[in-house]
Amino acid sequence: MNRRTTRTVRPAVAAVIALSAGLALAGCSDSADAKPKLQVSDAFMPQPTSDMAGGFLVVKNDSKTADKLTKVTSDLSDDITIHETKNQKMQEVKSFDIPANGELDLDRGGSHIMFMGLKTKPKPGEKVTVELHFEKADPVKVDLPVKEATYNPKHH
Repeated sequence: MNRRTTRTVRPAVAAVIALSAGLALAGCSDSADAKPKLQVSDAFMPQPTSDMAGGFLVVKNDSKTADKLTKVTSDLSDDITIHETKNQKMQEVKSFDIPANGELDLDRGGSHIMFMGLKTKPKPGEKVTVELHFEKADPVKVDLPVKEATYNPKHH
């Protein structure tokens, strides 16, 4: 190889490496693998009238990465599941989708958190702490204010 060829190859290799590194770094800042940015609002639990209770809230996803709510834990119960309501029938599901730049709305008459075998029956004015577990995002602790049994935020 003569000197001229060597000089031409090195800058080309350097340019390819720089371009690849730049693309990789640009991809990291907007990557689909980035953890979603989730915020929880409008959380509440109607006062339980039996050893079961429902939990309701909204999870807003302000990122380009979709996620899933996979599990809910709380000291109130060792048996907590997530349910959807379709055709007026309630059924347990393994997860709820939280779309990118969207939200998951758990509300009365629809999808919700189900607490069974309550250890205590919280009263209005008290709060129940839950931890929401997601497929990608870190767990989030949320206080569910206990409201009267008939409470519906759409009517208040």
